[in-house]
Amino acid sequence: MANERAQQPSQGRAEGRAGARARAAADAVVVPDLRGRRAVVTGGSDGIGLRIATRLAAAGAQLVLPVRSRTKGEAAAAGIRRSVPGADVVLRDLDLGSLASVAALGEQLRAEGSPVHLLIGNAGVMTPPTRQTTADGHELQLGTNHLGHVALVAHLLPLLRAGRARVVSQISVAAARGSVHWDDVDWERSYDGMAAYRSSKIAYGLFALELDRRSRAGGWGLTSVVSHPGVAPTSLLAARPEVGRSADTPQVRVIRWLSARGVLVGTPETAGLPALLAATVPEDAAATAADRGVMYGPRGPGRVGGPPAEQPLYPSLRSTTEAARAWEVSQALAGVSLP
Repeated sequence: MANERAQQPSQGRAEGRAGARARAAADAVVVPDLRGRRAVVTGGSDGIGLRIATRLAAAGAQLVLPVRSRTKGEAAAAGIRRSVPGADVVLRDLDLGSLASVAALGEQLRAEGSPVHLLIGNAGVMTPPTRQTTADGHELQLGTNHLGHVALVAHLLPLLRAGRARVVSQISVAAARGSVHWDDVDWERSYDGMAAYRSSKIAYGLFALELDRRSRAGGWGLTSVVSHPGVAPTSLLAARPEVGRSADTPQVRVIRWLSARGVLVGTPETAGLPALLAATVPEDAAATAADRGVMYGPRGPGRVGGPPAEQPLYPSLRSTTEAARAWEVSQALAGVSLP
């Protein structure tokens, strides 16, 4: 008991320091007035996405949260309204693992007719212990992290063009090495959960960078940039029975311990800041990001935590040939067609 009592003040001080660092990092991103602008955030019902959505709502954005679980979405919307009285939040149904669901959302939003000014593709799934598939038969991480977002961009393209939108694609530090598993993109012959996650995030990043190039070449008017959250304690590595993970992984337990003490990694609040920075930097900076070979992520040691900043693209994202391949293959797999 004596040891327990001795540890409590120390733990409180550590958590206080972590909170102070998180607040200082949050101050590094000033979100401009977004009144009259429509923002769509995938994965906005918990974790990093919920923090991003709350900041956008506080800036006055009309927030569209596409959610797989209405119950979870309603709880998230209620939490945003408690934090931001009068927040304009609407829920829409979306399962990124079903291309039919993505198409239905696109049809619904196009019928509403409101331009989309900001799209943040933040939702994802990480390292199911065994190979699982989407409703369309794709490996779950490829289908959810990448192909669902590709299809969403395709179905929303008229609204994105009307809003001269900023599109932010959230990748991962896992994309820092490796490449897309082109020879068996759906992991049908063998399965490695982390390699499949890495492949899905690299493919998503390559597609996002090619989207920006195609927009500039075709005069579509939208700007596409890439961000990553670093490392933070979220649900990605926690217990998720729906993907076959019955208990928290050892990795997420370590990340929680480090995060609570402000050591190296970020928090859910700070991990959302690179995407917010990518979403709100001045247009001239965002418009030349791909040409300058930059993305947005934490600038702390190892680029896993700390305030957000520009940083060089990962080597896996630098090839325009690979990006063009991702552009074509992704559309074919997602069953969509972009100009």
